[in-house]
Amino acid sequence: MHHSSPAAAPRPSAGALHASYDTALLDLDGVVYAGGEALPHAVDALATARQSGLRLAYVTNNAARTPQTVAAHLTELGVPATADDVITSAQAVARLVAEHVPAGAPVLAVGAEGLRVALEERGLSVVESADDGPAAVVQGYGGPQMPWGRLIEAALAVQRGVPWFASNADLTIPSGRGIAPGNGSAVEVVRIATRWMRNPPEPRIAGKPLPPMHRETILRTGARRPLVVGDRLDTDIEGAHAGRVDSLLVLTGVTDAAQLLSARPDHRPTYVARDLRGLLEPQPEVAGGADGRFGCGGWKAYAGADALELSGDGEPLDGLRALCAAAWTAAGDGGCALDPGKGLERLGL
Repeated sequence: MHHSSPAAAPRPSAGALHASYDTALLDLDGVVYAGGEALPHAVDALATARQSGLRLAYVTNNAARTPQTVAAHLTELGVPATADDVITSAQAVARLVAEHVPAGAPVLAVGAEGLRVALEERGLSVVESADDGPAAVVQGYGGPQMPWGRLIEAALAVQRGVPWFASNADLTIPSGRGIAPGNGSAVEVVRIATRWMRNPPEPRIAGKPLPPMHRETILRTGARRPLVVGDRLDTDIEGAHAGRVDSLLVLTGVTDAAQLLSARPDHRPTYVARDLRGLLEPQPEVAGGADGRFGCGGWKAYAGADALELSGDGEPLDGLRALCAAAWTAAGDGGCALDPGKGLERLGL
């Protein structure tokens, strides 16, 4: 597919995004909801996209809740979903484990119900102790009530040479009260407890941005033209690059405009929008580039000696797209170190 816009810029779309793809692979936290509550515009935008024929699938690195529980939560928020619409990193890691151990093998699961259910669906038998002869150790997010003793069992099993798996390696997880330690932090605890070994083992990780999660998603949705929709550069957008599919970054979660401008190449989304209404809109073209100046809507941006410069006015997101083109082009294969300058203040982003 040929695109006339510069490679290092958000891409235009001829029509609304929902008409160009068959399936939206939506992250949940920071995209659809935050702290359990639906984000502004999410419910209506998803309803409109669904009515116009876009398949909606919800792809989450959180392995704690079962797909049934997630679907019930979404439905309660006004986003009708069934368990089949939800893909979790617990499902991805369960498939990975099942491919590496004998059928029905005992597995030491250190996590919450979502992990246990996913392993049992693959016919594996969940055990509680390192002394139960597990063929694998699997870590998934255990929630605030997870006892420390579970991490001790995991560390003992890994020290004995049992193959080690993790649903995902996200160090943090957003909560209604701030940023909390995620499953990656629990994985680090086991890593620290096995660091003294001559060849300290490494876990096999399934979740975004790694291929097992993308494979699980495509197997379960049958998507042919998927669009990844996320709020994190290091999981959602990097995962889309790894799977060679297009992506839409929404600014309702972890990533802010300044982080987007300094993104390295595999963290740069295909498209950018303020929120999920971006699914319903065409993406405008970012023009220019020959003289280092980029235009989008009523805005012009260029990379100065030590800061990004922005002039003009209009829709703030168009200004951000122009700034992205200037920053990413200046950065080449790295991340842009230029100060965003006063541009982002002018845009209110």
